[in-house]
Parts: sequence; C-alpha cells; structure tokens
Amino acid sequence: MTVTVETKRMKIPKQEYTAGFKELAVKRVKNGSSVGVVAKDLGPVEQTLPNWVKAAAAGGEHPAQARERNPKRSDGALRQGRAVKYA
Repeated sequence: MTVTVETKRMKIPKQEYTAGFKELAVKRVKNGSSVGVVAKDLGPVEQTLPNWVKAAAAGGEHPAQARERNPKRSDGALRQGRAVKYA
C-alpha cells in the first residue's frame, strides 16, 4: 500500500517597515556599523539593508520614496530599452 502525502508551501508574509525604522537602519550603516550587525540588531533580512542605503543615496531621499518613484517593472521593458506604451 502506497500513501501519498501532499504538502503545500506556506508563504511567509512580507514584512513592512515604517519610514522611521528604515531611516534608523540607514543611519546606523552610514555611521559605520556593518550591515550584518544592523540586520541582527533590528531584524530585517541582511540583503534588504544595502537596498535601503542605495535608495537613500540616490537623490538623498528616504528609501520608501525612492521605491515609489521607481516602481518594479514586471516585464523588464524599461531596463531593456524597449519602447513602452502607456494607456
């Protein structure tokens, strides 16, 4: 007798951080703390912090605002130099 067990992957909800929290993390990295130490102390994934620092450096604005101005491109059309039509 064979028993088949189906398992579903549980999706972990995306953590959202406040603007003040991101600013605090970016300041700590800019003040010389390593990304690993700040991530361990504050809790975000270590790969997230460099993105926040880069976004803050690009235009000197808050990471959340930089993301709003540069939304994700699902098809990559703009990154590949193709013309994009807007409705």
